Amino acid sequence: MAILHSVQAVRIFVTDLERSRTFYADVLELEERSTVATSVVFVLGGMEVIIEAVPPNDPEAEGLAGRFLSVSFQVEDIDATYRTLIERGVTFVQPPEKQPWGGTLAFLSDPDGNVLTLVQ
Repeated sequence: MAILHSVQAVRIFVTDLERSRTFYADVLELEERSTVATSVVFVLGGMEVIIEAVPPNDPEAEGLAGRFLSVSFQVEDIDATYRTLIERGVTFVQPPEKQPWGGTLAFLSDPDGNVLTLVQ
């Protein structure tokens, strides 16, 4: 029996909680579960996506927001998703590109510059 069963949550650090809340709720259409002063919890496929505000002048928080995230979000039709998100003003670091292993990846930036991966 495996010790680990599933991924329960992904935390994404941001500098402006309300701006990011709007992006993840309205642009990416994630379902909001709860909100507290420093974070918003969304639910996606039974997993939580938590956006958490980092204090602006906290040296321990430096570098947490605005980086490449090692998380991929699966989509049914990556080309259609890409077009929809472009229309919504999302910035892509890389448009959909077929990978040697057979899948297709695209990389987009959230308002803080965190890079998210879409995969089909």
